[in-house]
Amino acid sequence: MVESVWTELIGNPRYRYYGAFVSDQLVGSCTLTVVPNLTRGCRPYGVIENVVTHAQHRRRGFGRALLHAALAEAWSANCYKVMLFTGRKDEATFKFYAAAGFDREGKQAFVAKPAALRQD
Repeated sequence: MVESVWTELIGNPRYRYYGAFVSDQLVGSCTLTVVPNLTRGCRPYGVIENVVTHAQHRRRGFGRALLHAALAEAWSANCYKVMLFTGRKDEATFKFYAAAGFDREGKQAFVAKPAALRQD
């Protein structure tokens, strides 16, 4: 199943995956999706998710480099904005994203899940 999903993702130019490596070991990653849009002069927007750095490799600039690469690609694709979503609630994570150029006050996100996945 993973292989078929991966094949679909890498076959679609709207999905971009970024990896940070130490030698040949993947130590961090993130995803960028470029979404077509009918507003803002039909300029697309980007969505970044799944920003992850292995615990032993944090605070070494890998996450910042991944975000920098994803944002550069989004601007190159003429995105008028990029939104980043995180499930983390700690202030350190918020500060990390703010330092990377994201405005936590800019928009409010809401998430809906199917009833079977809700944790009430």
